[in-house]
Amino acid sequence: MSKKYTITAALPYANGPIHIGHMAGVYLPADIYARYLRLKNKDVVFVSGSDEHGVPITLKAKKEKKTPQAVVDHYHERNKKALENFGISFDIFFRTSDQRHHQLSQKFYTHLAQKNKLILQESEQFFDEKNQQFLADRYIQGTCPHCHYKKAYGDQCESCGKSLNPQDLLEPQSMLSGKKPVMKKTKHAYLPLNQYQSFFQEWILEREKHWKKNVYGQCKSWLTSGLSPRAITRDLNWGVEVKIDTNVKKVLYVWFDAPIGYISATKVWAEEKGKNWKDYWQNKSTKLVHFIGKDNIVFHCIIFPAMLQAHGDYVLPENVPANEFLNLEGKKISTSQNWAVWLEDYLKKFPEKQDVLRYVLCANAPETKDNDFTWKDFQDKNNNELVANLGNFVHRTFTLVHKHFEGRVPFLSELTSQDKEVIQHYKIIPQKISQAIAQYKFREGISYIMELAHLGNKYLADTAPWKSIKQKNYQRAGSILHICIQIIHYVAILAAPFLPDTSKKLQNMLLCKTTWLDIDSGVTLPGNHILEKPLLLFSKIELSP
Repeated sequence: MSKKYTITAALPYANGPIHIGHMAGVYLPADIYARYLRLKNKDVVFVSGSDEHGVPITLKAKKEKKTPQAVVDHYHERNKKALENFGISFDIFFRTSDQRHHQLSQKFYTHLAQKNKLILQESEQFFDEKNQQFLADRYIQGTCPHCHYKKAYGDQCESCGKSLNPQDLLEPQSMLSGKKPVMKKTKHAYLPLNQYQSFFQEWILEREKHWKKNVYGQCKSWLTSGLSPRAITRDLNWGVEVKIDTNVKKVLYVWFDAPIGYISATKVWAEEKGKNWKDYWQNKSTKLVHFIGKDNIVFHCIIFPAMLQAHGDYVLPENVPANEFLNLEGKKISTSQNWAVWLEDYLKKFPEKQDVLRYVLCANAPETKDNDFTWKDFQDKNNNELVANLGNFVHRTFTLVHKHFEGRVPFLSELTSQDKEVIQHYKIIPQKISQAIAQYKFREGISYIMELAHLGNKYLADTAPWKSIKQKNYQRAGSILHICIQIIHYVAILAAPFLPDTSKKLQNMLLCKTTWLDIDSGVTLPGNHILEKPLLLFSKIELSP
């Protein structure tokens, strides 16, 4: 059986639209990786979907005076369309409110319960006497004990950023009634993470995984502090229902059912394609890779693997290449303050310029530290790199070929030492890009695409084939342009994971259907091969002050 690749991208909460921070941190790198593997003829399933349970959904529903289902239905469709518009090539974009997900999550929970992998514990939690319900952390507000911000939530202060427990708040209030909540006993199911401490010490720390420093560091910090049992159920009316006792019903905590959404998505996709979903989750040769932001590291490196390990039938992630955060004009992106560039809004302002944003976000990807998106840099990268470098090289080459060689690839004659150096240079680029992608260094990978364009531009300027044409030396001019066409041919294929629309345009202009495997084997476009007339790949962007 051939090796399978299961690629997951973090499930976006279906309580708001998607912005460039989500794209740069999760969906673009995951898409590049999936597209690359497919181009190498690997067996890949790339899954994601809407995370539709949890308190943020119920808060949004309360604010908009809608049902939680109405809220998730609205944002699921919006986000699905936005991601599709940017070429994010999911095999399936599922949703956790789907009953097939509920059934699999309940089955997963029951399996753990029957294997005695869970424990029941009683604890005291805040209770709203007026509404007769327990309060999730986000339904409690009060004064932060650290910075004294008066509207801190029960799980985090949005002013100073510190994590909190509801009991930490000064003067806590229920967001449902505005009254002071009381403490009341309740029973929940817990995943005893402490029982997996030694496993994680060996699996993550002692094996010294080739994970990013930020991922390894956060895991090490958690393990050094010591793992403790974590509640997997809560008292809510919205979520996946389970029984923790004979007559006691709860819903699964969103962090528990959401990652199971990767599995349920794969299962639905496999059934539709006539495949066996277990090959992608339960075969030891499967490579499982999670693409997430840094705020989800612990869930995907410790908690979800603990769930999978407890179950016993699943593979564990081979890598979790989490990115840091992308800021906007020097400030943290904030959905609550509407400080973001929403994907939907971007396309309204810059129609058909998806690849421009993909390029800028990849070139500025926050792979090892937080990075910044500015409109000035966006303009510069478009005008100076895409237009003046890549687009200019392609257009000049095609124009010369159509004007002087009847739109056909000229033949290659005797090579100069300069020609040989250029050929040697561009032929090593595919391997460099492959190595960068394999190491999840997508910024480095896309830089090689621009290196090819720069190589071609410099070669064209240095050799000046128009001078040879003026001197009637068509053989020399033809050799130069033959080499330039080969460079463009390489760009057309190698750019496909990063800039799919641009790659498609180039392949249409070249009238070729070459694959990455052909490029790896050193294939060239032969002399006399017909070319289409040039199209402008990119256009300058002028930003209003």
